[in-house]
Amino acid sequence: MSHVATHVIATAGHVDHGKSTLVRALTGIEPDRWAEERRRGLTIDLGFAWTTLPSGREVAFVDVPGHERFLGNMLAGLGPTPVVCFVVAADEGWQAQSSDHRDAVAALGIRHGLVVISRVDRAPDRVADVVAQARAELAGTGLQDAPSVAVSAVDGTGLPDVRATLDDVLAAVPEPSRTARVRLWVDRSFTITGAGTVVTGTLAAGTLAGGDRLDVIGRRRVRDVVVRGLQSRGEPSAALGPVTRAALNLRGVSAEEIRRGDVLITPGAWDTTRTLDVRRVSGAVFTAAFIREPAQLTVHVGTAAVPARLRPFDDGHARVVLDRGLPLVLGDRL
Repeated sequence: MSHVATHVIATAGHVDHGKSTLVRALTGIEPDRWAEERRRGLTIDLGFAWTTLPSGREVAFVDVPGHERFLGNMLAGLGPTPVVCFVVAADEGWQAQSSDHRDAVAALGIRHGLVVISRVDRAPDRVADVVAQARAELAGTGLQDAPSVAVSAVDGTGLPDVRATLDDVLAAVPEPSRTARVRLWVDRSFTITGAGTVVTGTLAAGTLAGGDRLDVIGRRRVRDVVVRGLQSRGEPSAALGPVTRAALNLRGVSAEEIRRGDVLITPGAWDTTRTLDVRRVSGAVFTAAFIREPAQLTVHVGTAAVPARLRPFDDGHARVVLDRGLPLVLGDRL
């Protein structure tokens, strides 16, 4: 297994502020996978791309949609990802979905990233004001001290600075454990002719190898599967360590039986639960007191979106009962 440092970075920011354009300029890979996305110039679902930074660090990008109609897809992209590239356009400044994505970053406890002021070719005289605006809006979140870079993906201005700043940011990210138990949240599942079921996700800790047995925590029941093969960054691998974008060819489950929000885990190493006692994020700028009456809501954790019932204890604490069991631990953010 390669021991080159690898990292996964999610984008965040308002619709049409240039997230996908930036990823395309940095990697040379088109992150919008659907023909409709490319036709409309609008990211609908998660996109994926990768490159190597000047230091030799291998990085993969999870490009998330910015439109308010696709916030669930955005949360599935941010949920398992420890680093964020927050994009704000120089010509438009902070917008409505900028705040939505900021709130998600705060709720999920993401503490590593950078702020990219995009489209500076359209409004070069506004960069300082937009940086100040973004700083004010991100105060109280894990990105309040994140470095900022001005860039134009159209003419290439600032792209070397983005790569160098990413290197600096990633150098400060704690090294994840290669020996930890595996919990991989599935974000895609599909069938490849001649290979069978393939799922993808971000491996945040632990190690995966061909021949490994894993349990699938799904909507209907727990089942065991075998890893037939692994890929990352478009290349096959005998084993993968964290943090890595991983594609797993699985035996023992069809693509229709596993989907986004399901979890692959080390057998016998996790307990699942439907009942959680939760507290509000301390210091997050967006949180309001828990409502006083029981409520139906949707819990987003990892890539999962699970119906749940919330019963408040007081303004800052509550009990949440999930519609299905998940492998969660103390300290998980949702």
